[in-house]
Amino acid sequence: MGLTKQYLRYVPSAVFGVIGSQKANIAYVTLRGGEKGRYVAVAACEQVFIWDVRKGEKVLILQGQKHEVTFLCPSPDGVHIAVGYEDGAVRIFSLLNGESNVSFNGHKSAVTVIHYDTLGARLVTGSKDTDVIVWDIINECGLFRLKGHKDVVTQALLIKKNLLVTSSKDSFVKWWDLDTQHCFKTMVGHRSEVWSMVLLNHQNRLLTGSADSELRAWDISYLQEGRVEGEPVVKKGKTLVKEEEDEERDEELDENPEERILSCKKAGSILREARDRVVSMATDNRARIIACHGNDAVLELFTVLSEEEIQKKMSKKLKKAKKKAAKTQENASEEAAEPVVEQSLKDEIIRLNNLKASSKIRWVDCLSCAGGELKVALLLQNNTIETYSLKTTEKIPTANKTARLTLGGHRTDIRTLAFSSDNLAVLSGSGDTVKVWNRSTLQVIRTMACEYSLCSLFVPGDRQIILGTKSGKLQIFELASGSLLETVDAHEGALWSLCLAPDQRGIVTGGADKTVKFWDFELVKDEGTTQKRLTLKHSRTLQLEEDVLCVKFSPDHRLLAVSLLDCTVKVFYTDSLKFFLSLYGHKLPVLCLDISHDSTLIATGSADRNVKIWGLDFGDCHRSMFAHDDSVMFLQFVPKTHLFFTAGKDRKIKQWDADKFVHVQTLEGHHREVWCLTISPNGDHIVSASHDKSLRLWERTREPIILEEEKEMAREAEIEESMGKEEAPVVPGETPGEAAPAGKKTVETVKAAERIMEALELYRDEMRQMEDHKFACKHAGKELPPPKPNMILVAFGNISPAQYVLEVIKKVRSSELEISLLVLPFPYVPDLLKLFNGYIQRGLNVELVCRCLFFLLKIHFGQISSNQMLLSVIDELRTNTLSKVQEMRDIMGFNHAALLFLQREIESKEDVMFFADATGQLKEKKKRRRKRERAILTIA
Repeated sequence: MGLTKQYLRYVPSAVFGVIGSQKANIAYVTLRGGEKGRYVAVAACEQVFIWDVRKGEKVLILQGQKHEVTFLCPSPDGVHIAVGYEDGAVRIFSLLNGESNVSFNGHKSAVTVIHYDTLGARLVTGSKDTDVIVWDIINECGLFRLKGHKDVVTQALLIKKNLLVTSSKDSFVKWWDLDTQHCFKTMVGHRSEVWSMVLLNHQNRLLTGSADSELRAWDISYLQEGRVEGEPVVKKGKTLVKEEEDEERDEELDENPEERILSCKKAGSILREARDRVVSMATDNRARIIACHGNDAVLELFTVLSEEEIQKKMSKKLKKAKKKAAKTQENASEEAAEPVVEQSLKDEIIRLNNLKASSKIRWVDCLSCAGGELKVALLLQNNTIETYSLKTTEKIPTANKTARLTLGGHRTDIRTLAFSSDNLAVLSGSGDTVKVWNRSTLQVIRTMACEYSLCSLFVPGDRQIILGTKSGKLQIFELASGSLLETVDAHEGALWSLCLAPDQRGIVTGGADKTVKFWDFELVKDEGTTQKRLTLKHSRTLQLEEDVLCVKFSPDHRLLAVSLLDCTVKVFYTDSLKFFLSLYGHKLPVLCLDISHDSTLIATGSADRNVKIWGLDFGDCHRSMFAHDDSVMFLQFVPKTHLFFTAGKDRKIKQWDADKFVHVQTLEGHHREVWCLTISPNGDHIVSASHDKSLRLWERTREPIILEEEKEMAREAEIEESMGKEEAPVVPGETPGEAAPAGKKTVETVKAAERIMEALELYRDEMRQMEDHKFACKHAGKELPPPKPNMILVAFGNISPAQYVLEVIKKVRSSELEISLLVLPFPYVPDLLKLFNGYIQRGLNVELVCRCLFFLLKIHFGQISSNQMLLSVIDELRTNTLSKVQEMRDIMGFNHAALLFLQREIESKEDVMFFADATGQLKEKKKRRRKRERAILTIA
């Protein structure tokens, strides 16, 4: 039997060149109690980068899996950060060590918004699937799913009284009562999509941004026991007397029942200078500064005045009005009426300043610091982060740029890549710059300004590089000094391709002016200098009928292959430029081609999504393969092999065998179109560049690839993907409405259910063996040796079968437990209930067991209640559960009281306050007292 051909696996090694992805927002974070406003978190494809903006360095990388990050939200305590992904998953990372221990799976599509409550115990997420899910972080499980919006959820804010307000692109703002899990109010005051919203004035005002230039303000009044919260109340004797009778209000509430929880009325609107839609809005941590922007480079800043500042402003206005009235009274003989000044929204929210960024803004975040300093972080659309600082105490604050992170990436898409001959340096060229990277450290060695580059290569010796540009010029750069040596006008149109001659004495270029030009390297002396510099001397020109898209020498220097706009590839003899072969068969132009190291095969990739492999002896097509789901953008052979890689607009890189015509492996990682790739001369490394601004490094390992296993893995991935898109399982006995279970059926939940079923089967087998053993002992009239326990139980330390079932349930993720139990067939439930009774009696994991028990009773209520065999079990469970839960509550109450006692003891000894800010509490008390006094005066 002959040996099979061995392929080696390429694996992802690193992602670099991206400073901040556009899909997810930017957020200020604190690391290990560091300085406020020094660190920002941004998405970088599937990872999250924490940047130190002062040093311009990456200090922490939060590793993702394969889906792109779509939203970031730091926790209120600053220790964790919640990250939403394109597949609907949410993971919570620790900012201390960068690890993720909690993950939630509930959404079917990309997460668009994440918001913590004030304590950081609950998390609300919104998605493109129009659902809103509330998660319990402490218990690591989903509480419920809220359905009601008809389009993408754009914002979700948890507010006091256990309420939630959400906005969506369906133009509605919905208010939800989380106690009853229903929508009690829908605001319809917007004519188009609501893109963002923020809360102001201690959650008493809502500001919404829509597709027009208005920022609409809404006053929120929370109703409490029939009166508006904050409404003046007077004591008369021992009874509370309201300012007005309740009858009129009761009538209004009967007409509008949603007003019983809160009322929300439009307070006015603020006009923005920009005319387009609001892209994002943000407030600082005190909700005193509002930052908003559109699709341009201007950030508009507004400040919310405090009550004292508003009173001062209104008194000044009143004085002016009185003076004006006095003047008019002098002129006119009649007495004028007392002037009245009305307070408007413009008196409460005033424009602070406009901030002009260097490019279009994509996301913004603000942070208030000590001394009235405002820090603003901007994520721009050209892969740049900018930070600014403003002094809000000044009358006209000026913005000072404090940092600009640009060095680690390109501003525009990378269109060309090249490896140096020693495999150590990588060249990347974009629309405005060319960068040279160190492959091992992934750091930028040189950055040089250039024209729009389309193709590039290292000159032999790796001291110079040559770029072909969109304007048809050849630019020669020296790497040692980073200077432009010479610009040569090579073609009249775009210079699409260049190739180094196999003898390394020159290059060939092809352009949109229908010519192929041959150039020789020359060293010339400039006037006034003794040193020689590299230049290019034009030697020959090959005129063709169509635009040239790609040119390639055969490694034996015998042939030249030229791809033309008429979908053909023409092959010429290099020495005489005589026509040799015409390769036709592609339906659309050939965008890339390469010739194997032994000059026997040529592979062509086309915009028709096919790759064709031809023989260079007679021009016969060996095989045509459907390679990608979109245009094939790049193709290159692995040196000294007949394996080649292709890159496509379908975001994939694929490896093929040109001898056996088989697909070897797919490298998935890029989130946008892959424009180009390059393979190192030794074939151990690949670097690819994409429209997502990222560069990816792939390494060849020693792990062999078995093609059948690869196909099996691809099939499994398809099944997993289809399972994630399935409808959420229906809980028996629940009517479909606004609220639904938070989880979704995934491969993990199915596997967890299977593990529970296997454990129950093992438990049944062991119980059956024990019964058989007892029967055999009784029949024999003597004690027989016990049967050998199952090897799994031995591996777990000779535990009992019942204990093993509990261990399996404990290992199921808290967020996946309900869905796993929902998938579990009913025949296993009676055994589980009997086991739960034993666990509760012995006090084993009572909280977890009760959670599983109540869920199983809820979903299988009909079958359990109609089963006579389970009545005794349920009765025992009822008594045991009540007693055990009460016992646990007593213990917790006792411990809580002891902790409070210790807190009071320490506070009295050291004269300090724990768990609270004493100064903040004092200010709040004084403010409340002033409000009360003012209310009593107005009523009097």
